[in-house]
Amino acid sequence: MKNKNLVAGILGGLVIGSALGILFAPAKGCETRKKIADKSRDLKDITKDSSEKWAQKITQTVRQLKTDSEQLLENNSKIL
Repeated sequence: MKNKNLVAGILGGLVIGSALGILFAPAKGCETRKKIADKSRDLKDITKDSSEKWAQKITQTVRQLKTDSEQLLENNSKIL
């Protein structure tokens, strides 16, 4: 749960910081739109990478739980 909050905080900080930096920077409209598009792509990539890492961790955990459960059931059936 702490990691989820940390990731959400980091992503939120990136979004807010990027938006404020772009809005207060003296630039032409076309330059500002390009910066917004670039930052949006960066944020999308960060989010994608983060979600892929979480998916891998979840998959690994589920596999480990399945293996542990099978071993536990096997051990219990030998005892009974």
